[in-house]
Amino acid sequence: MALKHLLTSCSGFVLACLLAFTVQLYLFSPISPVSLELPPPSSSPLPQNNILQRVIKIGDGVLLKPEDIALDKEGTLYTATRDGWIKRLHRNGSWEDWKMLNSHTLLGITITNEGDLVACDVDQGLLKVTENGVTVLASHVNGSKIRFADDVIEASDGSLYFSVASTKFGLHNWYLDVLEAKPHGQLLKYDPSSNETSILLEGLGFANGVAVSEDQDYLVVCETWKFRCLRYWLKGDKRGQTEIFIENLPGAPDNINLAPDGSFWIALLKLTSDGLEFVHSSRAAKHLIATSGKLVELVSGLHKKATVVNVGADGKIIKKLEDPNGSVMSFVTSAVEFDNHLYLGSLQNNFIGKLPLNVA
Repeated sequence: MALKHLLTSCSGFVLACLLAFTVQLYLFSPISPVSLELPPPSSSPLPQNNILQRVIKIGDGVLLKPEDIALDKEGTLYTATRDGWIKRLHRNGSWEDWKMLNSHTLLGITITNEGDLVACDVDQGLLKVTENGVTVLASHVNGSKIRFADDVIEASDGSLYFSVASTKFGLHNWYLDVLEAKPHGQLLKYDPSSNETSILLEGLGFANGVAVSEDQDYLVVCETWKFRCLRYWLKGDKRGQTEIFIENLPGAPDNINLAPDGSFWIALLKLTSDGLEFVHSSRAAKHLIATSGKLVELVSGLHKKATVVNVGADGKIIKKLEDPNGSVMSFVTSAVEFDNHLYLGSLQNNFIGKLPLNVA
C-alpha cells in the first residue's frame, strides 16, 4: 500500500509539473502561432545541382556577412556589412571602407538614378548615404516607428519602394515571425517630392525583397514564409491591384533583383532542417522552440544550403543554381547580375560569391 501510495503521489507530482510547464509555456510564449503550410518537396521542376560551389570568393577576410549588394552604372560594387560599414569594390579590384554607419542592422541597399546609395536599417528606417553623410529619409509611417525596414528599390520617377519584414519582431528574433506564421509585413512608398511615406500593402508574410519591372509597370515583393512573391501594379488598368507573381517556390524568397533581360534573380532560403518540417504544423512545438535560441537554431536550415532562381517576367522559373549542402555558400540572401556575372550576398559567409554566368 505504501508503494502504491508513493507511486500515485509521484505520478501526481509529475503531472502537476507537466501542467505547470505547459501553462507557463503558453502564457509566457513570445508567439501566438498558427499552422504554416510548407510547399511540396517537388515544387521545383529543375533537378538539383552544385553550380554555386563554383563561385569566386571576393572580399574574403574583408567583409562581415554582406547581406545585400548593389552596383552603380560604372560597375562599382557596394555592400552593407554586419560591422556597420558600407564598403565598395572599385573596378580596379581595391576595396574601400566607404561609410561607417555605426549600425549592425543594415540590410537591403540600392543605388539611385542620381548615384546616391539608399539603405534599409532595421532600427533607423530608410537612409540616404552620400559622400557628404547620411540622411534619414523615413523613420515613421502613419505616426508609428518603422521597425524592420528590409529591402528597397527606386522607380524611374524617384519614388522609393521598401519592405517592412515584420511590425512585431526584430532582426535578431526574426525567425519567431516564421514560427508564429501570422502576417506582420508591409510594403511602403517614400515620395521624395513630399518627403511622405505611405503604406501600400499590409498583412504580408515577412515582406522581404522588392524589385521593379523592366517597364516600370509593376513591383514584385517577396513573402518569405509564404514561399511566394506578389505583383503590385503601378500603372495601367490594374494600378493599385495585387496578384500572385510566383508561388510554391523551392525555398523561402529573400531579396529579388531585376536582371538585364527583364527576368528576376531571387535568393531562396532553406527555412527548416530536413526531418523537422512537422514543427510548422504543431502549435505546441512552436511554443517550445520559441523559448530557446538553441532550438530555433536546430530547426532552422538556413546554413545548410544555398539556392537562387532566375524567374521570367511571366512568373516561371528559368533556371535554378544551388550549393545543395552549403559546403561553399549558404544562407544566400541576394543575387545581382552585372556584366554577365552573378554576385551573391550572404548572412553566413564573409565574402561575396561571384559566378560567371557562362558556367551556370
